[in-house]
Amino acid sequence: MARDEVEEASSNELSESTPEGKSNPEFEATLLKDPDNVETYLVYGDWLQRQGDPRGELIALQHAASKAEGAEASDLKRRVTALIQKHQALLLGSLATPWADEELSLEWHLGFIRAARVGRKEFNSTLDVSETVSTLLAHPSARFLKSLTVGIVTADGGNDYEDVTQAIIQAKGSSTIQSLFLGDFDYPRELEISWTYLNGVSGLYAALPHLRSLRLRGAALDLGEMDLPELRDFTLETGSLPLAVVKSIASANWPKLEKLEVWFGSRYHGAEGDVEDIQPILDGKGLPALKALGLCNAEFTDELAKALPTAKVLPQLEKLDLSMGCLSDLGAKVLADNAEAFKHLKHLDVTENTLTPEGVKQVAKLADTVAAGNQRNYDEDERYVAVGE
Repeated sequence: MARDEVEEASSNELSESTPEGKSNPEFEATLLKDPDNVETYLVYGDWLQRQGDPRGELIALQHAASKAEGAEASDLKRRVTALIQKHQALLLGSLATPWADEELSLEWHLGFIRAARVGRKEFNSTLDVSETVSTLLAHPSARFLKSLTVGIVTADGGNDYEDVTQAIIQAKGSSTIQSLFLGDFDYPRELEISWTYLNGVSGLYAALPHLRSLRLRGAALDLGEMDLPELRDFTLETGSLPLAVVKSIASANWPKLEKLEVWFGSRYHGAEGDVEDIQPILDGKGLPALKALGLCNAEFTDELAKALPTAKVLPQLEKLDLSMGCLSDLGAKVLADNAEAFKHLKHLDVTENTLTPEGVKQVAKLADTVAAGNQRNYDEDERYVAVGE
């Protein structure tokens, strides 16, 4: 929407008053179609300032800050922070309390929240994370939210994300989200992965039709039938991957996926599946855009080493991650004996496996760059992955 259209939008009485301030459906509809159009934000900001809404000044200040350098940029950023604090009742509403308590962190972009992280800062916190997520997604300031990260929900009886997932599914306006991370905590310092329950997440697929990045960390997961046609990046970090989830991933519909990273875990903690269960992935089935593949934290890394040289997906890969598993010198020798199959790789990661210095030497030149640090002791009778609990 060009600047000369401002008067027309105003004359058509497209504005509506809300407790949070003024809004103009025409401008917002245009931004929803093209959320990166800076010109439309500036035109909307002009209109908001004419209505006396401080969000208009915030848009102008943030745009100026993005163009400034040095001391001028620092000064403008301070003014942005001061403006948000001054008008937090309008710009944040009830979100002001978790924001002040640093349990809600926000990244603003031209007057609106572009990215947010919600999570308990302390174990004795009383923050209702799912309610905060609901409030955030319903707030006008998050109208164009693109990224949502959720940290610790509760430590009482386990860290459970089911209510958070339901809050996202039920929220209005959440279709703008392109990146979602459930399980942003420091393990094992804050929590063990096995103490976190992701539960069923399949309802998110339809609720977030523009999702491009999905990262999940925890256990007790049910992915269901995965239909994510816009997804580019999927990461699942766990110490106990059940067979049903392995099959969901192997049969997923994500034709634009560029990066796939899966942690399998320890059979002692309930991990299931083997090379034959991920054969569709190795065959590149439904993965025409895949460039980075991580088959991590697996007890069967040596078996993977045997299957990878002839895997149909390998020639299209730029990065291969076999970290945190049970790769031994035997598996390293298989990889080295098939060096020709891997020479096109830009990066190979075999960190935190069970290689001796000789094994590290065998894989050191398989790709342009090879990461092979933090190796663990090899024990043929007791092989274990890096992350189990």
